[in-house]
Amino acid sequence: LVNVQNHFKDFEDFGVASFTINPEVDTPEVLKAYAEAYGITNPNWHLMTGEEEAIYKLANEGFNLYTAKDETVEGGFEHSGNFALIDKEGFIRSRRDNFGNPLIFYNGLISESEGVDDEGIPQEITILKEDIAKLLKE
Repeated sequence: LVNVQNHFKDFEDFGVASFTINPEVDTPEVLKAYAEAYGITNPNWHLMTGEEEAIYKLANEGFNLYTAKDETVEGGFEHSGNFALIDKEGFIRSRRDNFGNPLIFYNGLISESEGVDDEGIPQEITILKEDIAKLLKE
């Protein structure tokens, strides 16, 4: 997403909201250090923490993005790696595939240089940039 941040650096209406799924560890100080380490410079990119129950409810029920604790996996947490594009009114926005089905989420685990994933899914970051550009014109 730093690539996306840099692409839209001149747009005041562009922002990113990132939620930790490990609020016990990811304090505001830790998130600030994370931002510095990864080059997050946009003042409208908010790295957020809060109460664990509220964060998981927002992810799983609000955005329908899978998030859960799982002590059997590395780090003790599972998440989909997906993210949603939210417009100024707070609605999830999407595009449609060739069959008219909504493509609601973007895969955040594929880098722009990778092109397509193992299943041949188009480059998500490029698609995200196109969709953000459309929203910024509204």
